[in-house]
Amino acid sequence: MSSIKKFKVFRFDPEKDKSYHFAEYEVPVVAGMTVLDGLNYIQEKFDGNLAYRSSCREGVCGSCAMHINGKYRLACEVQLAELGGLVTIRPMAHLDIIKDLYVDMTPFWQKYKAVKPYLIPGDPDPQSGERIQTQDERKNLDKVVDCILCGLCYASCAVNGYDEKYLGPAALAKANRFFMDSRDKADEERLSLVAGEHGAMRCHTMFNCQEVCPKELDPTANIANLKRNLVASQMSVKFTKKGV
Repeated sequence: MSSIKKFKVFRFDPEKDKSYHFAEYEVPVVAGMTVLDGLNYIQEKFDGNLAYRSSCREGVCGSCAMHINGKYRLACEVQLAELGGLVTIRPMAHLDIIKDLYVDMTPFWQKYKAVKPYLIPGDPDPQSGERIQTQDERKNLDKVVDCILCGLCYASCAVNGYDEKYLGPAALAKANRFFMDSRDKADEERLSLVAGEHGAMRCHTMFNCQEVCPKELDPTANIANLKRNLVASQMSVKFTKKGV
C-alpha cells in the first residue's frame, strides 16, 4: 500500500532564472523507497528537466549528495519512511549551481588535488613491487581511508562559507590520510601544504563535517592531528603518526 509524500524541490537554472524557487510535487511512496527514488519518479512523471547527480544508488559513489530536510545526506541512503510528510531538498552549499540540485564541484576537486592525494614514498620501489604494512599500521588509517569524496563535509563546513580558499574537511582529511601512512615519507611537504592561513589551522572545530559523513569517518579528528603536528614541527618535536 502506498502513501503520498509532498516533495519541495529547489529549482534554479542560471541561464533562464533570475532567482531560485521551490517546486512542489506529490509522490506515491511504497516501503523501501529512498529520496533518490522520489526524485527519479518526479523526473520521470512530472519534469524531465529536473537536474541532479546520481550513479551507484548504494551509498558508494557519493554523487547524490544534497541537503534533505535540514541535513546534508546521500539521497540514495535516506528512506522516505523516516521523513515527515514534507520532503524539502536543496543543493549543496558553497558551490555554484549549474542547474537545480546539480552543483559545480570544481573548487572541491581543486582543493583535493592541492594536497597531493597520493603516496609519496621517497625512495625507489622495492624489488618485490610491494610496500608492506602491518595490520596495526593499516588500522591506523581506518578513520579516513573509506572517504568516498561526496562533498557533504565540504558543504556543511561553515568556514567554507566565508573563506573560499579554505581547503575544507575532505582535502585536509585526505592530507592526514597520507601523512599517517607508514609508507609515505613526505611528512614535511605534506604539512607545508596545509600550513597556510587557509589550511588546517583555519578549522574552527565545529564538528559539522563529522556529523554529516555518510561513512561515519571523523574529518575533525584528522584535521586535529594535522594541527598537532604543525605545532610539533614549529617546536622541532618528532612527528606522530598515531591513530586519530
